[in-house]
Amino acid sequence: MPENGNVERRTILRVAGASAAGLGLTATAGCGGDSDAGDGSVTLRYAWWGGEPRTLAIKKTIALFEKKYPKIRIKPEFTDYAAFWEKFQTQASGGNPPDVFQNAVGFLRKYDKRGVLMDLKTQADAGNLSLENFRNGVLANGQVDGKQLGVPVGANTMALVIDVKAFAKAGVEAKFGWTWDEYFAALQTIQDKLRIAGDTGYFTIMYLYDLYLRQHGKAFFTDTGLGFTEDDLTQWWADGYKRVKSGLVADPKKIEQVSPKSGLSAGLAASEFTWDNFSIRYEGEGESDYGLAPIPTTNGKDTGQYLGSLMLSAFSGTKHPKEAAQFIGFMVHDPEAGRIMGYDRGILATTEQYDAFKPTDPNNKGVAAYEDEVAKAGVLGKITPHPSGADVVEAAFLRIGGEIAQGRTKPADGAKALFGEAEAAFAG
Repeated sequence: MPENGNVERRTILRVAGASAAGLGLTATAGCGGDSDAGDGSVTLRYAWWGGEPRTLAIKKTIALFEKKYPKIRIKPEFTDYAAFWEKFQTQASGGNPPDVFQNAVGFLRKYDKRGVLMDLKTQADAGNLSLENFRNGVLANGQVDGKQLGVPVGANTMALVIDVKAFAKAGVEAKFGWTWDEYFAALQTIQDKLRIAGDTGYFTIMYLYDLYLRQHGKAFFTDTGLGFTEDDLTQWWADGYKRVKSGLVADPKKIEQVSPKSGLSAGLAASEFTWDNFSIRYEGEGESDYGLAPIPTTNGKDTGQYLGSLMLSAFSGTKHPKEAAQFIGFMVHDPEAGRIMGYDRGILATTEQYDAFKPTDPNNKGVAAYEDEVAKAGVLGKITPHPSGADVVEAAFLRIGGEIAQGRTKPADGAKALFGEAEAAFAG
């Protein structure tokens, strides 16, 4: 790695902000339409996961929507991520999911297979929803087998968050096109000079491994299963565990001790891979300066990156499909709604909202600049399809990877277990 104490502005983009507190689940009652009034108005249930800032912003957009559409009332339901999907599973099984809900790519095939998701193309064809003006091809993230099962509200991509002061003090530089060998060499320099680990635990992150596989012409998922072998995964986890033992990767027991605080912001390591719009947490938690740095590569060019997204979906059995589509359309296209939401759920997905919101705080400006540079680098590809059961596999990857990091499971045994759980999840 080149020695340079001055980190380049176009390489490291400062992030700032405060961590968000979670909120409890609100009381809910009945499916959409059960409480419709006699004046011709209808009620839609709208559910999402996220922290307090997201909830406050969404409630403002709901008020804006209800002012524009006085005959449509929105009943909000919100909780944290794990509780959301646990509740949604129960609701879907009982035929009573929300009319409109926040969704992610790992759940599209799963709930399409169960007949839960509306094909929103039908509402677009009916003129109730526009599928135009989505940026950088992100609309395709919500498409499965020719159906539009989700409409993106934002876009994000994987990034490396670094302790800027630690990198500068060690005299190492992060730059577009650097290789994995250069990355690990930089972490070794940081360990040698600063006596801290270089990374918090890269090899337990499924979406990072997906990028690594894509750099090698593979992918984590295919349409129907896994796109790599047990040997591939064994090697990935074995290399990761070796770096834990050497101290290059932080001690997972220490990482657990500071949870829910990040090991990066706790000063246990100098870098951590995550989604770029999650970077809001670090400045609020830690005492250093943090920045977004490029994903390491295999060949000095291709990062394997793509734009992921949160999206809005609708229940196929809603009593009010037109109104549900109108609500989704408003939430993804209305400029004022975009200004209210900002980049909480990623860079705004449509041109109307993207042009309407001009970030002024360091965190949002940093995320926007990072995604702009990634796009200009020409490395963005299309997201890999996720089969039904992908959510179960992601949870298993994190759990088993954590067991390997602590030495409780051997890499080969962990890979075998992951493939076994994946097979069961795909068959379910």
